[in-house]
Amino acid sequence: MFEVLSSIAEAFIGLFQAGGETFMGLVTGILPTLIVLITAVNSIIKLVGEERVHKFAQLTTKNFITRYTILPLLAVFFLTNPMCYTFGKFLDEKYKPAYYDAAVSFVHPITGLFPHANASELFVFLGVAEGIKTLGLNLNDLAVRYFIVGLIVILLRGIVTEIITKRMMARADRHVA
Repeated sequence: MFEVLSSIAEAFIGLFQAGGETFMGLVTGILPTLIVLITAVNSIIKLVGEERVHKFAQLTTKNFITRYTILPLLAVFFLTNPMCYTFGKFLDEKYKPAYYDAAVSFVHPITGLFPHANASELFVFLGVAEGIKTLGLNLNDLAVRYFIVGLIVILLRGIVTEIITKRMMARADRHVA
């Protein structure tokens, strides 16, 4: 009886110890990198000028094609995951959900060509890559195809999410009025 209670207590504490180890891994791993990256990006924005960055972002948001391809591509490439979502702050509110959908959908397809963009997803690409190599196929072709299909998918997702967002905002406006 006491052994069972002791085992339950050990397992209970073990959960919190595992959580603590995971937390410490974040504190000594990704969090310092993320904080430095956030600081660097904010510093660059301040040096360049938020107005200039905003104008550049606005240029890429003039039409839906560049809004859901170029802007997410640049954000994911330069800022990587998860910082890439911060580029959404330069968009009108009505475009933010669609931009987020496009950016979050691109963090995997870019990994084959540019692993720095989302290193945590690299294991997925490498798993698929092993199968491709086993078949004797070209890994570079796979990476390029992932990238191109990724751009097409984020464009489609951005467009669909923008349409849904506009309809939901219009519906909310009707209910408020």
